Amino acid sequence: MIQAPAPRPAPEEPEATRRVADDTESSRANRGWWDRNADEYQSDHGEFLGDTEFVWGPEGATEDELHLLGPAADLRGAAVLEIGAGAAQCSRWLAARGARPVALDLSHRQLQHARRIDDAHDANTALPPFALVQADAGALPFADASFDHACSAYGALPFIADTAHVMHEVRRVLRPGGRWVFSVTHPIRWAFPDEPGPEGLTASASYFDRTPYVEQDDTGHAVYVEHHRTLGDRVRELAAAGFRLTDLVEPEWPTWNTEEWGGWSPLRGRIIPGTAIFVCVAA
Repeated sequence: MIQAPAPRPAPEEPEATRRVADDTESSRANRGWWDRNADEYQSDHGEFLGDTEFVWGPEGATEDELHLLGPAADLRGAAVLEIGAGAAQCSRWLAARGARPVALDLSHRQLQHARRIDDAHDANTALPPFALVQADAGALPFADASFDHACSAYGALPFIADTAHVMHEVRRVLRPGGRWVFSVTHPIRWAFPDEPGPEGLTASASYFDRTPYVEQDDTGHAVYVEHHRTLGDRVRELAAAGFRLTDLVEPEWPTWNTEEWGGWSPLRGRIIPGTAIFVCVAA
């Protein structure tokens, strides 16, 4: 098996700050972070995500329940691009329903986990094969109008500085009438501490502060970057790129879900939304 490239080592306790971070710095930092942390991420969350499930976020809402990409029958034969695919769980769900997915991610190590899961399923259930592509979402390596739909479940967008450009790239590779459905941390969460307990219920920052969250090493180099956009920012980005927003889903926390996932928890989930899912159609 091809080994993941050795990323720049991260400090044990990076400094957390809010400062400007451009596309180049964000891409470099987040590729390294996901390469370093992919093993732990899949170990911690792989069971919750499932190998062949399409989970939209920590609440546990699934595409089987919501049908945001349309009826499953309509996906048969459809070319679907998954952006920020991680271990490609969503693409595997799509392939099992007869779609022709392409799973794209910036992290080589995440895609190695996708290949590991694929190999296990090839031996047991023989799911249809699909392509894995390592690339930046801001420079999609596909021709215009290559896909019927695109999706992203907590992938890529929070880690990119120029998401307006990404929206244009997604529109470029979609055919007219194609759906673009993506989930992100609900923007309101940026006003609250990222804590699962009571301390995460008191607003401590401005919702309108778009300064990126950056973790950096002792030389000032970013090792992790996350970007905030308000709901209004997202709507304007989508409209400018040629999309029509048809739905905005804010999943409620279900009673069955007792798991904590970072700042997501049953306590917070009963009071404030944790996830925003944007459902759009290409004009």
